[in-house]
Amino acid sequence: MKKKFKCEVDCAHCAAKLEDAIKKIDGVEDANVNFLTQKLMVKAPDDQFDAVMETILKTAKKIEPDTIIHVK
Repeated sequence: MKKKFKCEVDCAHCAAKLEDAIKKIDGVEDANVNFLTQKLMVKAPDDQFDAVMETILKTAKKIEPDTIIHVK
């Protein structure tokens, strides 16, 4: 499953750090954080997607505490 989310990130460098960290999470097949459009694209297996998103949210707060990912 591939989904896009609004992702408020402060700078291009922060977006790159966040993208690299998300790609390392088990279950993430692909990820892209676009600073200009403020979007996060995540591709993960359907049956693991919710668990993967929980991990992504926790990881994002560790990497960049000011980052906000709108999942709803």
